Amino acid sequence: MILYPAIDLKDGNCVRLIRGDMAQSTVFNNSPATQARAFQDAGCEWLHLVDLNGAFAGEPVNGAAVRAILDATDVPAQLGGGIRDMATIEMWVEKGIARVILGTVAIENPDLVRQAAKAFPGKVAVGIDARDGRVATKGWAEETDVMVTDLARSFEDAGVAAIIYTDINRDGAMQGPNVEATAALANAVDIPVIASGGVSSMADLEALRDCGAPLNGAISGRALYDGAIDLGKALKMLEG
Repeated sequence: MILYPAIDLKDGNCVRLIRGDMAQSTVFNNSPATQARAFQDAGCEWLHLVDLNGAFAGEPVNGAAVRAILDATDVPAQLGGGIRDMATIEMWVEKGIARVILGTVAIENPDLVRQAAKAFPGKVAVGIDARDGRVATKGWAEETDVMVTDLARSFEDAGVAAIIYTDINRDGAMQGPNVEATAALANAVDIPVIASGGVSSMADLEALRDCGAPLNGAISGRALYDGAIDLGKALKMLEG
């Protein structure tokens, strides 16, 4: 199982939010590139990047910070936030992003997800963010009546590389991930599932690893910054 350190970008800084609330942000590093390099030096295999401003604006906002991270690191990075048209997808792939994450458009324009997955095999993931099992969009500001599993199953034949599933109520709250819901989703679809939201301890990582579902990985942010998870030790544990 892969551990994806999260770098959430707001106003050019590396921050963490509580339950997706932009008003409740903590700056952990004013140099995202330096933070990314530190994660790489600790041994991570991937980076998980989110343009928080972009998620609300519907277009890239923290592009300079993303490019700086790409210049400073050699490990592959996946990026979400404000990626809602083919031109933006092409732009990020050309700049070296290994995998773009499509969230809002997965609801609003599922055909774009299919076109992108076909045009860029292995480079398109779907981000499914949910409250109480229902998908939320536009930086989690709008809730829909679409159920998580229904949305995921609709992309089974699209060639999507992964699904990043986030339980919004757990995100940044250091309360542990929704293991049961994540495992249920991973067992319901053939697309690799990455757990996100609330991963705050080594025990959480063990619970996800041993949940009975074939999870691709888990994303953690605040716990890595606060020291609740030692990245090096976590990577060794997951390898074992």
